[in-house]
Amino acid sequence: MTPPGPAGRKSTTREPIIQESEASEPEATRRAAGVTESSRANRGWWDRNADEYQVEHGTFLGDDRFVWGPEGLDEVEAELLGLPEELKGLDVLEIGAGAAQCSRWLAAQGARPVALDISHRQLQHALRIGGSFPLVCADAGALPFADGSFDLACSAYGALPFVADPRQVLREVRRVLRPGGRLVFSVTHPIRWAFPDEPGPEGLSVSGSYFDRTPYVEQDEEGRAVYVEHHRTLGDRVRDVVASGFRLVDLVEPEWPSWNTSEWGGWSPLRGNLIPGTAIFVCVRD
Repeated sequence: MTPPGPAGRKSTTREPIIQESEASEPEATRRAAGVTESSRANRGWWDRNADEYQVEHGTFLGDDRFVWGPEGLDEVEAELLGLPEELKGLDVLEIGAGAAQCSRWLAAQGARPVALDISHRQLQHALRIGGSFPLVCADAGALPFADGSFDLACSAYGALPFVADPRQVLREVRRVLRPGGRLVFSVTHPIRWAFPDEPGPEGLSVSGSYFDRTPYVEQDEEGRAVYVEHHRTLGDRVRDVVASGFRLVDLVEPEWPSWNTSEWGGWSPLRGNLIPGTAIFVCVRD
């Protein structure tokens, strides 16, 4: 399982209230999972696990930083959305916002963010931390906004790793962007799907085919999906971007920095120094 959501280092200011977790562990398998099943499963997973996620990763995530993945690449340094001073006054859509840490950083730069997430519980954590920008609970495949509503769109490990039809999401994002608008999104680096999701040495040996696009599914005792993640090769991702009406202007593969000694699921300094863990796509709507 990948570490959904962005990553950072600042402590949170308020501790979340913990909900009880599921009693039984789901079965992990690889099988087909369509748009509706994937959406329903992941909405439920995030609603059930948002509290635990925020407790476990809250310190690393922070309240108001914008980082692109477990490596800790900070938008302050990366400037993939543009220079910070150029963000002032721009309408920005954050997709898969979680507790809206990235939107909070954008608001501090003078932008006008809207934080969207499929999980109501995740957005409750955004309310807990605070902010004056809108929070919207919706599926990324059916954005509830008019055409040309935004100047920028961003997604740090949000939505795209979990949807069965990424082109549907990308077309929706293109629709709500103004001409010349930029989309930047990060996902698990596709090469990671060929390796076990382990932070130690066992995660360094190829265990499966990179070209096997069968979704990773966790399902309950009755075979109903409770979590779904979809694999796309690097070429698939590029073709998805282009076919959806975007121009790919950069592909960033962050290197693991020396300051980051944290482990996050299968992400670790050991693996990060040897194989990429995150891919960031910088796209423009012409």
